[in-house]
Amino acid sequence: QPPERGAGDAAGDPEEWLDVLGNGLLKKKTLVPGQGVDSRPQKGQDVTIRLKATLEDGTVVEEDPALTFTLGDCDVLQALDLCVQLLEMGETALIVSEAKYCYGAQGRSPDIPPNASLTLEVELLAARDAPDLELLSGKEKIQLANRKRERGNFFYQQADYVLAINSYDIALRIVGSSSKVDFSPDEEAELLDVKVKCLNNLAASQLKLDHFKAALKSCNLVLEHQPGNIKALFRKGKVLAQQGEYREAIPILKAALKLEPSNKTIHAELSKLVKKHADQRNVETEMYRKMLGNPSTASTPRKCKDKLPWSIPWKWLFGATAIALGGVALSVVIAARN
Repeated sequence: QPPERGAGDAAGDPEEWLDVLGNGLLKKKTLVPGQGVDSRPQKGQDVTIRLKATLEDGTVVEEDPALTFTLGDCDVLQALDLCVQLLEMGETALIVSEAKYCYGAQGRSPDIPPNASLTLEVELLAARDAPDLELLSGKEKIQLANRKRERGNFFYQQADYVLAINSYDIALRIVGSSSKVDFSPDEEAELLDVKVKCLNNLAASQLKLDHFKAALKSCNLVLEHQPGNIKALFRKGKVLAQQGEYREAIPILKAALKLEPSNKTIHAELSKLVKKHADQRNVETEMYRKMLGNPSTASTPRKCKDKLPWSIPWKWLFGATAIALGGVALSVVIAARN
């Protein structure tokens, strides 16, 4: 991509700036050339850079002589993840990024204010293939998975739920990868703990994006390992409630409340669902009433009355019966004579 004219900077001529995304929010300029295009790192590789980050007023907010991360995994600021793949080995570059690709509207307390642009001075020091997951020790696998999970937590706090899901998925892939190394029982237990945390956080992120089917699956995976996991029960109840399945959601929230009776959040959610369920039943009852034409009166049997529809005195009825019987007897006698 040819360089485009952008906002000027004291570090060089505006013509030298490369508009990385074409929107003017992320720009890169080479200060010291590298070893050529063929030396650029590839996604999935572990890269090591020297980093210096400053605010617009020149305040240094971060310095790291050897920051290592997996390129393309969103382990670091998006500005770095996007630009380092454009660096040649040994190249030093200046990156100017708007807050969107750094710490966003939340900033980073206490040194980076909200919506702060950053200038990043970066030198690419090394690039190597990521380690084989099958050969990682239990401790190494736990550390790597936790690092991805913590990155997901960062994105969740930034309300970037798509990137949070990406990080949690990577962590789960690490935990679930096959291994040629034997783990101790404690390491197995710790890996399961990391998995459960990632699945719970994944469900929370999916719920934020209204991905109800995926969130329900994540909750069920947690409950397969830990049937009494309160967070999974609570989120499963919320997912079902969002889908209007109040009858299924209420007993699940009751189970969560039984495990933690003092939890006010579960109390509030359960009370809200009970009311919604009652309202839903009332609406259904009214709908059936309209469909059937006031079933409350139609289904009520009429009371029996002592009198027949015709107001006939009992003595008349008795007399008519006697006459009829007499006629039958007379007919029998005549037939016998004949």
